[in-house]
Amino acid sequence: MRRQLYLSFLTPNKLVIQSFAKLNLYLKVVDKRADNYHNLITLFERINLVDTITLKKLSNSSIIVKSSDKTIPLGEDNLSFKAARILRDKFAFKKGVEINIIKRIPVGAGLGGGSSNAAAVLLGLNRLWRLNLSNLKLVKIALKIGSDVPFFIYDKPFALGLGRGEIIKPLTKLNRVRLWHILVVPKINVSTPFIYASYESFNSRLKPLTELTKGPCGVKILTSELAKKKPYLTRGMFFNSLQEVAIKTHPKIGKVVNTLLGLGLENTVMSGSGGAVFSITPSHKKALQLVSLLKKRHKAWRVYAVSTA
Repeated sequence: MRRQLYLSFLTPNKLVIQSFAKLNLYLKVVDKRADNYHNLITLFERINLVDTITLKKLSNSSIIVKSSDKTIPLGEDNLSFKAARILRDKFAFKKGVEINIIKRIPVGAGLGGGSSNAAAVLLGLNRLWRLNLSNLKLVKIALKIGSDVPFFIYDKPFALGLGRGEIIKPLTKLNRVRLWHILVVPKINVSTPFIYASYESFNSRLKPLTELTKGPCGVKILTSELAKKKPYLTRGMFFNSLQEVAIKTHPKIGKVVNTLLGLGLENTVMSGSGGAVFSITPSHKKALQLVSLLKKRHKAWRVYAVSTA
């Protein structure tokens, strides 16, 4: 059974919510916008790699963020902080919240951990503070926080992302599809703004290569293949416009890609702006076998067997 969005009250003043990671099965940079962002076509998949967030009401209006990962910011640069502050200020709520994040999703890896955390805080505070906001209203608020945040508001395993990635179209025909992946995260922190800036710099030189390697199928064909529930049989389905430049600027990503391809995993691609790399596998058993193998050979890599959530 697929794990759905999990939210539970410990007490009337405290709740726990799971915050899921995502993969980009397909990510094509279409063009640059007037606001300096980029128009994208992307296919999101929610996966069962999760952070756990505990929200606790405070008697004053403070917003306090705590995390098991000491490398992430805890103040205004933290997306969970921003999410709580926007809700508090927009609705003139007099109480604050303590946000405690147990991190399992690697940071700076293209897995959407920060965006997912922000969405979880919006969903959780909507319940904890009894705001009774619809998902549509939460999505509008999520747009102010980050391009990936709206996807996590929807309790859907797959969705198409357009615009900056913030225009979400849930793919309900894929609701029963469950994929297994081997996921590898080298110990690097990849900056999304840096990758997009580098993409612009290298674009004219990389464009012919990018166009040639965009795969035999577009996102519509990919969606159709996923619906058949045996997508690992079709080669070259996944695509990421940013992968070539990410490999040039972060060679460790290229090493991971080449290693997975060398294991016969032909559907291998980077997620988001990197540096997580994933492949599709035919089963949970195969994913676990690959995890064991890669952990022995590459002790510096973080390796996971993950599935659609």
